[in-house]
Amino acid sequence: MACAKSHSPSHALFLVAILLPFLTFWPKRANASGFTVDLIARDSPLSPFYNSSKTHCRLRDAFRRSLSRANRFNSAILTPTSKIQTELIPDGGEYIMNISIGTPPMEVLAIADTGSDLVWIQCLPCKDCYKQTLPLFNPGRSSSHQTVRCESSFCNALPSSTCQQNTCEYSYSYGDSSYTNGDLATETLTLGINTPVSFPRIVFGCGHDNGGTFDKQGSGLVGLGGGKLSLISQLGQSISQKFSYCLVPTEAGVSGKISFGTDAITSGTGAVTTPLIRKNVDTFYFLTLEAISVGNQRIAYKGSSKVTPDAYEGNIIIDSGTTLTLLTSQFIDDLISALKKNIKATTVKDPKGDYSLCYKKVDFDHSSFPVITAHFRGADVKLQPLNTFALVEDDVVCFTMIASSGVSIYGNLAQVNFNVGYDLEARTVSFLPRDCTKQR
Repeated sequence: MACAKSHSPSHALFLVAILLPFLTFWPKRANASGFTVDLIARDSPLSPFYNSSKTHCRLRDAFRRSLSRANRFNSAILTPTSKIQTELIPDGGEYIMNISIGTPPMEVLAIADTGSDLVWIQCLPCKDCYKQTLPLFNPGRSSSHQTVRCESSFCNALPSSTCQQNTCEYSYSYGDSSYTNGDLATETLTLGINTPVSFPRIVFGCGHDNGGTFDKQGSGLVGLGGGKLSLISQLGQSISQKFSYCLVPTEAGVSGKISFGTDAITSGTGAVTTPLIRKNVDTFYFLTLEAISVGNQRIAYKGSSKVTPDAYEGNIIIDSGTTLTLLTSQFIDDLISALKKNIKATTVKDPKGDYSLCYKKVDFDHSSFPVITAHFRGADVKLQPLNTFALVEDDVVCFTMIASSGVSIYGNLAQVNFNVGYDLEARTVSFLPRDCTKQR
């Protein structure tokens, strides 16, 4: 089966990003210790956007999208003054999040992304908006809507803003000519339908002039990064600065989970913890990757000196919005060489030329697969075949770690079937291997 012609990476923020686990959230419980919600994989049969005809094509889109995302992350790191503009990238979506906003609450479908900060949706009155399926949010009908004043610390957190009648106005533009302009405001944000959990005075962008490559199915974007404007930062102590997720394989047919608060603590037998490293961009979650082992062969990882002067410390971004894992070219060559020595199967060329190491599916025997271990500082994470190889054609399986000329990214395929916990107070990320399909 041939893949349909894909859009360019800049056209994939909403719904075109095929492989990334776009996820819809419904709260499961809310109590003093926090709350947990469901994550439905974008390509799961449970997803309203499931398309069985695109099973293998998604890896083709993922290859181009992951490289595009890495290039934009690299630009943000090298030029932190433009970080908001480059971080809110039109192909950076990771989750579909079913939320409600306002009083009374209005349902909104938005993309949530751990690699960006700003929360924004399209709003009335609309000077010039892209078409969306759901009705536009009308702030005039919400009793909890308030604009943010120009002297607000949130307004000052914007890289650029203007002031009209003491209302903070934002303006973002993108390299592909996409843009969003509007008022910074506060609203009540509600997660879930059956068991709603509400948070008052969440700062978000009320976009009155938006356009470019945004898809009609989405109403906006929710940032879960580490910057001041992100939802995680705004919830802060109300979730004890903790959140975690457990991503399921896309074909599992069940939902994964994301938890907030002390429910999100990742601990127990098998859990390992590594420090979060502070860098010049608050949004991204930086870790230190020391090596990757293939069987008994340990290959040291030094990162790339092209990214930052202190590239080894905090040399990789963990990002659930990037599908593939991107590492330096020389390291990928050494890693592939080690894999070829350990995997007793005949290699084949990727028909499209995207992936460097591929095997015939029929020859790919998981039982003889070597143990691959990612050695983060203080945390050895053992990866299974589903974390490092994926079907890209009906009969071709390829290695899903690829070369990057700049920033290194630990992508979401490598995180499937791990409970990944972020403790922003302790500045750590923890990994606990588990079958995420059975987490309830």
